[in-house]
Amino acid sequence: MQAPRTWTANALLELGRSYQPAAIFAAAADLELFDLVSGGSLTAKEVARKLQCEVRGVLILLDSLVSLQLLRKRGTSYFMPPGTAAFRSADSPESILAMAQHQANCLRNWVQLAKVVKMGRPAEKLPSVRGAEGDATAFIGAMHNVSVPIADKVIKTLAPFRFTHLLDIGGASGTWTVAFLRACPSAQATLFDLPHVISMARQRLEDAQLLDRVRLVAGDFMMDGLPGGADLAWVSAIVHQNSREQNRTLFTKVYQSLTPGGRVAIRDILMDESRSKPPAGALFAVNMLVATEGGGTFTFGELREDLADSGFIKPSVVRRDEGMNSIVVARKPVR
Repeated sequence: MQAPRTWTANALLELGRSYQPAAIFAAAADLELFDLVSGGSLTAKEVARKLQCEVRGVLILLDSLVSLQLLRKRGTSYFMPPGTAAFRSADSPESILAMAQHQANCLRNWVQLAKVVKMGRPAEKLPSVRGAEGDATAFIGAMHNVSVPIADKVIKTLAPFRFTHLLDIGGASGTWTVAFLRACPSAQATLFDLPHVISMARQRLEDAQLLDRVRLVAGDFMMDGLPGGADLAWVSAIVHQNSREQNRTLFTKVYQSLTPGGRVAIRDILMDESRSKPPAGALFAVNMLVATEGGGTFTFGELREDLADSGFIKPSVVRRDEGMNSIVVARKPVR
């Protein structure tokens, strides 16, 4: 058991200042500044001209990035440290830029936390300099950023892959669908998500040469019925956005869409009964507090109750993780 932390005045003040590096990194991501300097060194005036910004602000931002060792400076020119452009530039498969931009959006919500707690309403939506459409694209890209490195490993938890048709609910740009279909070459899939997301999924599935095995269906899983015929439904990083009542509604739709004997697999954060562990889950609950009407992080007991309320049987935890990659599986009875 970890010993309780002893706080000092200086440690508390340092905690209070910890937003500063995050805000600097977020601003650089929002402005796509790293992409700009990844091609070579530029002066502050050149960066300001390309970004259509005032020189004073750009100069201070660039120097603060140098102080954090996120950029380097030679004379009056700024450049990317060797070996870091891949994960900070948009075009690289290793890029985390979309997630950095999404975290910047989260930061805009988190600064309103006291007001959210006081008023009982989510934070006011404050779009980035890229606008609401750019923020929506960043969110989908962020889900891809965090899922690609771990998708293959996570779905092995569900092996052996005894399914013929996957329903990927809120499947975003297809990252998990791709991983499932590569793991089970004989299977087909249906990806269900909002209309503006479907075009992103089509492109990624085409790039993966898997489009011929996937049916793309546009819709809202909270408003519309789900496509039928699947024997495995994948509910990935969705339940935390919802209240328990909304999750029961969603689980009922999933139940109705599955073939008899089919399974639902829920990937999300799983809290212990204290609701303070894992720490990442406790903090993510705050993220849902400021961003949603009723979302949060849930215990296995809560998910088990909500699945049973929708008709599912034999719920179990097949993978436990400190972050978003715990998996709960339940089955629809064979009638």
